[in-house]
Amino acid sequence: MKIKFSSSFKSPAEDRLWFKNWVSQLEQTNNRTYEKIEVDTGLGKTMVYGLQTSDKTLESLVIFPGARTTALIWDFDRNLDHLLDRFRIYLVETNGLPNLSDGDTPEIKSEDFGHWAAEVMDRLGLQSSYVAGASFGGLICIKLCITHPEKIKAAFLFNPGCLQPFSLSLKNLYYNLLPIISPKRKNVEKFLEKAIFLQPDHYLSPKAWELLVDYEGFALTRYIDKTKKPYFMNEELKQVKSAVYLVLGDHDLLFPVEKSISNAKNLIQNLKDIQVYPAGHGVETLPESMLYLKEKIGELENWV
Repeated sequence: MKIKFSSSFKSPAEDRLWFKNWVSQLEQTNNRTYEKIEVDTGLGKTMVYGLQTSDKTLESLVIFPGARTTALIWDFDRNLDHLLDRFRIYLVETNGLPNLSDGDTPEIKSEDFGHWAAEVMDRLGLQSSYVAGASFGGLICIKLCITHPEKIKAAFLFNPGCLQPFSLSLKNLYYNLLPIISPKRKNVEKFLEKAIFLQPDHYLSPKAWELLVDYEGFALTRYIDKTKKPYFMNEELKQVKSAVYLVLGDHDLLFPVEKSISNAKNLIQNLKDIQVYPAGHGVETLPESMLYLKEKIGELENWV
């Protein structure tokens, strides 16, 4: 695995402590403690947060987050409660994102992120698993499907960043660039309200919202991000043989829903289903999307 880029916190000791305290706040808000599992990979240390991973009678679900996020965002407002009766859950903190994993990353267009994801699963003792990814994490899932299809029972992609180029619409560019150019709290909130969520159908509780805004502000101001962003994989998608389920928000500014659907139908040969919700880009935080994932896996597992 060839290291191409290295991202880092501006003040590593201080910033890592801030993040650990933020995780503690989330645990207190959610009234649960996440297992902290650190594994060695070709990209260095990778942090994984787990829920009930010792119960081997449960199906395993491996989750990869979007760019400039942490996998813990999937559990805002205890959203993963919808899955805990059937799954042991591994929330993988992708290297090169603002989290406690190391910052080294490969060339985004290589296959190395797929090999890295397989390494993570090996270190976790998972021969094969259901995998899910949001945005950047969707690209990770597809890379894994291509490089190690034997690891995949089925892949669930939530507004993935690999089905089309990042939208260059003026509206999308405005809301995405606003907090980068001026990371004031009001600009971070405006970005989240207009691009990531959709009031009133898709939103968070006040406590979860505060945690998210705090994290995004931290990620924008304290992390030196050199990780390359997702790209349209186009013909590469034809290599995917694994079963793929697509979950989309109908108000996704970053990757408009119509183009994602069209390209998925044309390029993914084993596309099993497409589900669209009234939501923004962060559709993985929507309770209905977790229930959908559970339902579809239940059909595959013949749960009664």
